[in-house]
Amino acid sequence: MKRWDAIVIGGGILGCMTARNLRRWNISTLLIEKEADVCTGITRANSAIVYAGYDNKPGSRKADMTVRGNANMDRLCRELEVPFSRCGSLLVTYEEASVSRLEQKLQNGRQNGVPGLRLLSGAEAEAMEPMLAHGVAAALYAPTTGTVNPWQLGIAAYENAVHNGAEALLHTEVLGIRLEDDGFAVETGPDTFRCRMVFNCAGLFADRVQEMLFPPSVRLHRDGAEYLVLDDLVAKPSRVIFHQAGSCGKGITAIPCVEGNLLLSGVRKPLGIPFATTADGLRELRAAAKALLPEVDLTKTIRSFGAVRPNPYRETGESLHDFCIEHPAPGFYSLIGIKTPGLTCADELGQALAERAARYLGATENPAFDPGRKAITARDHEILCRCGKVTKSEILEAIRRGAASAEAVKRRVGSGMGRCQGSRCTFEIEKLLGEYGHGTG
Repeated sequence: MKRWDAIVIGGGILGCMTARNLRRWNISTLLIEKEADVCTGITRANSAIVYAGYDNKPGSRKADMTVRGNANMDRLCRELEVPFSRCGSLLVTYEEASVSRLEQKLQNGRQNGVPGLRLLSGAEAEAMEPMLAHGVAAALYAPTTGTVNPWQLGIAAYENAVHNGAEALLHTEVLGIRLEDDGFAVETGPDTFRCRMVFNCAGLFADRVQEMLFPPSVRLHRDGAEYLVLDDLVAKPSRVIFHQAGSCGKGITAIPCVEGNLLLSGVRKPLGIPFATTADGLRELRAAAKALLPEVDLTKTIRSFGAVRPNPYRETGESLHDFCIEHPAPGFYSLIGIKTPGLTCADELGQALAERAARYLGATENPAFDPGRKAITARDHEILCRCGKVTKSEILEAIRRGAASAEAVKRRVGSGMGRCQGSRCTFEIEKLLGEYGHGTG
């Protein structure tokens, strides 16, 4: 029976980056994902922001990884051929009493090594972003903040991991884990897979996966937020806008996405139905967006969605504010409750885990590792998705790479993301899936 050096549980962006980085070494790797595609959980619904690093406590793992992850994002996105926009950000406040909070974040950022941070007057901020409502008291400008499509980045990492020899099992749920003399046995129902190391990257279920083998140590409490997506022709700020909402902390966020859309993110709140929106939440988000950006045309909203964030707590009730990497036994690592800035730090976390694996296994570097992945590009002029100008050849290539549904095609090439939300192209895409839907992924 085949054995692996490492099994990665969970195919979100953390699991895909971990699998990719494990293959930088001569470490045989199996990725197991319970859904039919990768990057369908937390990764599919978040703010898409690459953070600068001024929010994190100096000296923390988060602070170090955020600054490094931000600095390395250009290289990573070039390697994986994923669009990245280093658009910068403004953290704005309309309350004089909150200016001291911005000053503290400025000091945090400088201690963390965030380049280019500046505290702006209200007039300077309004001149930099004319769409802001008048009356800004101050703003913290971070030129290194950026945006990237989270699921495209995760899928690209997955494709590169497989290209470099990682194996993957999709639509396969881990049901149990056993400790054995020479490693671990990972059970998925009819099959058992043996390995020397386990990397638990199961996102919203990471605490439960660890508890298949070890006593509870960290539990996840979930919260959520509503999002609005506006048409790519709508007027939008050129930078990410964070609203510092006085004593209540961060308010809404306005994000100019790499695809050209404006994404509006609401305030975090207790979770209702995962990934669902509420009428009250969307109404509050629209009102707050109009107050922050009076000229924004909310009639150009093309989609709304809900996101879920896992918040880690010790069994004692202590909230964890740094990245939680549990190591309950030799060869077993759990990433539990990796939330903001998890997207920014996904590759850094993957590299850290791979380096620990190499030391534990005594593995050598893989000289054949290829960091490059080719993006899907058009090879014809037959457009099937008019809103996104996506061609038939792009859709067929997405299917060849393993997309097994119209939703999976969308995450790879952007079909169905425009103003008609797939009402024109979905039928044609499903016809192609029926004819060619046996991707080589």
